[in-house]
Amino acid sequence: MWAKDILETIGNTPLVQLNKVVEGVPATVLAKVETFNPGNSIKDRMALKMIEDAEANGRLKPGGTIIEGTSGNTGMGLAIAAIIKGYRCIFTTTDKQSQEKIDALRALGAEVIVCPTNVDPEDPRSYYSVSSRLEKEVPNSWKPNQYDNLSNSQAHYQSTGPEIWEQSEGKITHLVVGVGTGGTISGTAKYLKEKNPNIKVWGVDSYGSIFKKYHETGIFDKEEIYPYITEGIGEDFLPKNVDFTLIDHFEKVTDRDAAIWTREIARKDGIFVGNSAGAALGAIHQLKKELKPEDVVVVIFHDHGIRYLGKMFNDAWMRDRGFLDRKQTTLRELILNKTIQKAISVEAGTSASEVFNLLSENGLSQVPVMEGSRQVGSITDSLLYAALVKDPSLCDKPVSTIMGQPFPFMEEDDEIQEVAAKINRETHAVLVKDAMGTTYIMTRTDILNALI
Repeated sequence: MWAKDILETIGNTPLVQLNKVVEGVPATVLAKVETFNPGNSIKDRMALKMIEDAEANGRLKPGGTIIEGTSGNTGMGLAIAAIIKGYRCIFTTTDKQSQEKIDALRALGAEVIVCPTNVDPEDPRSYYSVSSRLEKEVPNSWKPNQYDNLSNSQAHYQSTGPEIWEQSEGKITHLVVGVGTGGTISGTAKYLKEKNPNIKVWGVDSYGSIFKKYHETGIFDKEEIYPYITEGIGEDFLPKNVDFTLIDHFEKVTDRDAAIWTREIARKDGIFVGNSAGAALGAIHQLKKELKPEDVVVVIFHDHGIRYLGKMFNDAWMRDRGFLDRKQTTLRELILNKTIQKAISVEAGTSASEVFNLLSENGLSQVPVMEGSRQVGSITDSLLYAALVKDPSLCDKPVSTIMGQPFPFMEEDDEIQEVAAKINRETHAVLVKDAMGTTYIMTRTDILNALI
């Protein structure tokens, strides 16, 4: 059976398991991919609900004008619904939003007014204030006010929550959501916690936003507020749709990490999504020590990556902000770029002379010492030299008699600076395993080669 119009295609988006991009996370991670909505974002759900509720209570009348402050996605949902239902749209947005979002709104016939980001919500120039002024000035107009309109969270209570519960077969243990208006996390969490009160709900916040501190202290601290780049999450005021009692923890993610993880989702699992998805994935990696193998984490991927082609998916834009200031940033990238080598190891019973020959033949300065699959120590050319000069009879002894401490293992996601901090006078190298279980070794020389 076909849909009678595009609005009937909203919802029932897929729940997809993430794989490569969540390596190192000890849990099953499932993404609710909201790009399958007609407006390519989760905001279609609440946009339609707000319009239908306003029609039902008489606030939105035939031929009326919808006026809203939006970061782009809610505007898309409202604009699509307005086309089908016969309304005009005027949207205010901020100058930090991607040009792609603004162009898309205009393509759907909406009038878009761009306002400055770095002003207080009460400032007459803010996109909140401008939209409120226009509602008073434009005849037969209605402002949905997605931040305080509880139809927003109700939409997710009625659709997003039930879908996740059914698709995860009730196995969900954690919900991870970027928090902006608060409607998605609050409505979805309310439904899921009614099904299972033990489900943990983690909200993702930006540095420069007030949510985390307010949740933890009850203090609205204006000193927490400053401009940030990440789109769609965080706020400098308290929307009524944010029900803090339903959120167990807020995790802040930097603009840089959010941008990099946004790119990683596309490159590693082939899911082309937006900036808030990157922030949410960054939060999962930051909190991975809180997870267990039996956990099932559901993360909301709010919108489509095509809206960020001029930003997170543009190398020049990333470099201008210092997000791509090095050729390689993590051990995973070094492995992929073949900047570091597979580790050559020796067994603990190998003689010192054989180890010396191995080092010489391969141009190595150090190797890990193994007993089967377990690293029990390490040997370096300087350690070998000092021991044999002192006692030449050690040439025929097992290298285990003179070996040093094992090399530390690092994670694939660790950055070069973290590796450099581990390498010192006592520790000459570090090891890292890739997803296939292959072990690589990184030395001071490798660090310099990666940085220069």
